[in-house]
Amino acid sequence: MAMIQRPKGTADMLPAQAYKWHTVEKLAAETAEQYGFKEIRVPTFEDTGLFIRSVGETTDVVQKEMFTVSATGDDTFTLRPEGTAGVMRAVVENGLLNEAFPQKLYYITSCFRHENVQKGRLREFHQFGCEMVGSPDAKADADVISLAKSVMDRVGLQNIKLNINSIGCPTCRANYQKALREYFTPHRDTLCDTCKDRLEKNPMRLLDCKSPICQGIAKDAPLIIDYLCEECDAHFKALQKYLSLMNIDFDINPRIVRGLDYYTRTVFEFIAEGIGAQSTVCGGGRYDGLLNELSGKQVPALGFGMGLERLIMTMEQQNCDFMEAKTCDLYIASMGQAAADRAMSLAMELRDEGYFVEYDLMGRGIKPQMKYADKIGSKFVIVIGDSELESGCAKLKNMASGEQTDIKLDNTFVENFSNALVSEMFKGVEEEMAGLLGKE
Repeated sequence: MAMIQRPKGTADMLPAQAYKWHTVEKLAAETAEQYGFKEIRVPTFEDTGLFIRSVGETTDVVQKEMFTVSATGDDTFTLRPEGTAGVMRAVVENGLLNEAFPQKLYYITSCFRHENVQKGRLREFHQFGCEMVGSPDAKADADVISLAKSVMDRVGLQNIKLNINSIGCPTCRANYQKALREYFTPHRDTLCDTCKDRLEKNPMRLLDCKSPICQGIAKDAPLIIDYLCEECDAHFKALQKYLSLMNIDFDINPRIVRGLDYYTRTVFEFIAEGIGAQSTVCGGGRYDGLLNELSGKQVPALGFGMGLERLIMTMEQQNCDFMEAKTCDLYIASMGQAAADRAMSLAMELRDEGYFVEYDLMGRGIKPQMKYADKIGSKFVIVIGDSELESGCAKLKNMASGEQTDIKLDNTFVENFSNALVSEMFKGVEEEMAGLLGKE
């Protein structure tokens, strides 16, 4: 019988990799909270119309990449291709627009796009995202960019390059789109079929096309920063000033437009140099018209999404440190039924105090139990048999040093084990400090 395999473009997170995910999720959440952001969780799927209205009908996401299903009746739902639209829907629906501004929200979530699968690009992927609602000031843009950079700094990434651009507002963009139509129209017959349609509906989307032919044509297209109105130009210059005040290096890249239609003014990307084609680790910007589209209220907002698979891949390539996977504090080996019963009760006492403890669940002999304890990396082991039960005392073995000490199996057991574990931790710290001093 053929084995059923996972769908193309998905990945299994195995226990051996879990500590890497725990590292980035923990550091991302902690950093967001230091900036005043609070967690929000929204459904995995939304009404399809939400993404058509917000992401944009002419985007690759809506035209080619969404996973859409029909529910009972005539409704259709779509697995979220990105995080912002659902969060903004939740902001409107739950009355957060009536609360104090700015509203600061973060999430760690899965997203779904039917894309060509390659390294760093999956059909189910995970994002850390932040959204700020209510501030039109370029200071907010700088603060959000600073948050994204702080996450990457905390996980230890190096050689990360920030690119920024402004794609203006609807007023100045109208002139820019006119200039794009004039530029691309002579090349119409050479454009891909999708871009021929975009030329009339949304010519800025031509700049984001993945076709090599369209990219070649677009390389000499007009630049949006040459068409910014006075207000958008002032906003972009203010952003540059604030980033400089924050000591955040950046390059202006007038070719960044981002792939979603809701963006206005500031757009930005963090690029990891030297990791291959999928080098964008984080991208975002301002979307001042999105809440107006969803609620009829003109409320500015901005945010970013950071791909966690790509972030972890970059950390691995750069040999960044991850949190150590939690290992067993104590394995209680036993011989005989009475000893097995006592091992279970002792394990529960220690677990209630927060320790990671295991005991035999397989009916193994003592040698296989010891091999298992070594395999799982248990810090300490005790062996309980009839003689230990009779004397009320067992040998506590330090698996790293081989040292053994007596430990009573009475009501002092938890306290004595705790002292032994703490002592071993301090010894490790002292040895590490001695090593560092020796290097100096």
